[in-house]
Amino acid sequence: MISIVLYSADLKLQSLLASALKPEYCVVLETDKTKIRHAIAASSANVLVLDFDSNITKIDQQIALYEEIGEVGVPILVMTDDLRRSTAMEFVRRGARDCIRRPPSLIEFKVNVERAYEHALMKRELEEMRRRVAPPVTCDRLIGLSGGMLAVYDLVRRVSDLNASVLITGESGTGKELVARAIHNTGDRASRPFVAVSCGAIPESLIEAELFGHERGAFTGAAAARAGFLEQASGGTLFLDEIGELSLNTQVKLLRVLQQREFTRLGSNRLIPLTARLVFATHQDLGQMADAGTFRKDLFYRVNVMNIHVPPLRERPEDIPSLAHHFLKKYAAEYGSRVNDVQPNVMDVLGAYDWPGNVRELENVIQTAIIRADGTSLRLADLPDVLGHGIEESDEDPGAEGFEAQLRNFKVNLALRAVAECNGNKTLAAKKLHVSRAYLHRLIRSGAEEPQPISPVRANQMRAAASVA
Repeated sequence: MISIVLYSADLKLQSLLASALKPEYCVVLETDKTKIRHAIAASSANVLVLDFDSNITKIDQQIALYEEIGEVGVPILVMTDDLRRSTAMEFVRRGARDCIRRPPSLIEFKVNVERAYEHALMKRELEEMRRRVAPPVTCDRLIGLSGGMLAVYDLVRRVSDLNASVLITGESGTGKELVARAIHNTGDRASRPFVAVSCGAIPESLIEAELFGHERGAFTGAAAARAGFLEQASGGTLFLDEIGELSLNTQVKLLRVLQQREFTRLGSNRLIPLTARLVFATHQDLGQMADAGTFRKDLFYRVNVMNIHVPPLRERPEDIPSLAHHFLKKYAAEYGSRVNDVQPNVMDVLGAYDWPGNVRELENVIQTAIIRADGTSLRLADLPDVLGHGIEESDEDPGAEGFEAQLRNFKVNLALRAVAECNGNKTLAAKKLHVSRAYLHRLIRSGAEEPQPISPVRANQMRAAASVA
């Protein structure tokens, strides 16, 4: 059933239209322009009919009222006595779906309402289809549509052919090594070796021998000469992950290599030119470490010639569908699974989760879900327990409320969580959720008027953050 909010100061017209439209339509009558948004949110309205009665005859008055009401998140039909084509075009230019003569014929009114509703429905379905089937924007093996990832792609392309040190920063699990490989694979060193080293995984007593190599007999147990990572990556790229784990002693020696562009193996005096390009990564703040004296400032300046920051997954939720479908396709093929799709409510839960483990955690969740799945699409029941909170809110814990109330509560919780994660910035939160700022306001207001199924402490935290704009 199509739900309509009819705003008019003409009570007689309101009454006539309401009685003629019911019970085929759900009609909500409103005479206070300041309550229109609340009426739309409370009734989950599909269409707003805005009546310019005989007291508002001038076009500039009508436009002023239209602009005052603003974006409401649903199609707007304007009902007016002014039948000039120029008037109708002006309202359409400002975002109205159509204009209806006043007073309307019932048939004309129904046709316009249904067209507005169907147009909005088709638009949402088309946007969803485009989102789901559009090929992911990539740079080498990186995947993402967000502004943060597009900025990463731009920097990758800028440095790919340069022999300059690059520092990749970001939380664990964001894909820093993939960024390093993208720098290598998109540049003129792609045909040369790419050597990846985790500095934190090598014992302090062996790190120098592993980096620089050694001659036979250089130390106890060195039965044969061995080329180090700097030599193995000759002409290519050496990726040193978690550079902040290096001891100060090793930092001094690495600094000299970067300054002199040459090194020697342990137990040898022969200078070997450095031909590898070095790319570094860390999840730590090297600037703070340098200030604290745990990382050399001179090495920090040598390492941080170009910085590429990989944003955490919680800051780019729009990338989750592309990443989820990528992992779905990858592991379904690897495990011989019939799964080929993700149900929309599952994607909603994935989008609402904070992902402390970032892309690595999302990959793990999709792997687990594929193994647990019995059908051809991932369901809420297939998700691991770590996402149980989101599942309860969205599908598995109906409680005493009806479907519409649960759906409203889920939307409100999602809006409040987004505002809290964006430090109260509602514009950023609206962009994050792909909704208008006005719609986000309505959700927050409806949440303030209706109790939500979250803990009082969490609710107070969310609403305190939401009050900052």
